[in-house]
Amino acid sequence: MAYQRLQVSEGLAVIKSNTVPIPDPATKVLTGQADFSVASTLTEVGSSFTEAGIQKNAIVYNTTAQIAYFVTDITSNLVLALSPATVGGATDDYVIFNAPTKACTLYLGGTGSLVVEMASNRDQHLADGSAQPAPSLTFIAAPGSAFLPLLVTKVGVATTATNIVALW
Repeated sequence: MAYQRLQVSEGLAVIKSNTVPIPDPATKVLTGQADFSVASTLTEVGSSFTEAGIQKNAIVYNTTAQIAYFVTDITSNLVLALSPATVGGATDDYVIFNAPTKACTLYLGGTGSLVVEMASNRDQHLADGSAQPAPSLTFIAAPGSAFLPLLVTKVGVATTATNIVALW
């Protein structure tokens, strides 16, 4: 008989994004506080990004401003180029992960709609080899205080459910 696996060993508060996937917490490489006040730039005085092993396409979670970014370039030991060009604060906390999740399940703390990209929609390509935008799926009136047995890679910004935690 099949059963749901409800035991998890890792969790991460989700930052909603239509472009940046939920990161894989096992690939966390650096945490700190940095300046996000210049669009498309993270500047940090206390860390060395090249020595820390930050990779292009790494995921940056600005946990203060609740913004998710991709690293587009390692400009120097102290500066990362980011996308999207959303501005944060001058002293925001961050976490950097080198890879996205392959799939995670979700816990919703508050009721609302939930817009997700399902894991089975990852890496879809057109006949010419170009990437195809993954379709999103919307769950209307998703219950709060609930574990959802979905395998997802992104939670979209149109989501109104709150306090979302990715679980592995």
